Amino acid sequence: MSVVGNNRVGIPIVLLHDAEGAVVTVETVDGELIRGLLFEAEDMMNLYLKKAVIINQKEPEKSTTVDQVYIRGSRILYIILPEMLAKAPMFRRIQHWRKHGGAPPEGVLSAVGQAAAILRKANERRRLGGGTGRGGGFGNRSRHHQAEQIRIQGGGR
Repeated sequence: MSVVGNNRVGIPIVLLHDAEGAVVTVETVDGELIRGLLFEAEDMMNLYLKKAVIINQKEPEKSTTVDQVYIRGSRILYIILPEMLAKAPMFRRIQHWRKHGGAPPEGVLSAVGQAAAILRKANERRRLGGGTGRGGGFGNRSRHHQAEQIRIQGGGR
């Protein structure tokens, strides 16, 4: 599992999604500055802003106010995000992964659902000294021990 989740998007995209609902400033490749409320951000960096002000840098005295604007991700030069995102929860996950070498975070950010069941089962196998994989192996136990176990269970001659 990656640091930012199973959907394999990178840190900038997760940060952009965290900025939804905040005021952002976007500069396009055409030289326009657009400042507005980030209503929705897509994984391809397409942005939907509401109550936006569009300023052409060639004629800054002429600004246009629009109710909503959709900006294609490939037309974005850069985005200025709010300062509050420096404390985003995503950065705590990254710090945990760096500190613990990729171990899944415990507590608040622990695995849920199927991922949790898989991790629980793997930990149980490790704790009990179980098999080494899908073959149902006997782990560290010797062949002699295997034969004794089979005889005890009534499967041997």
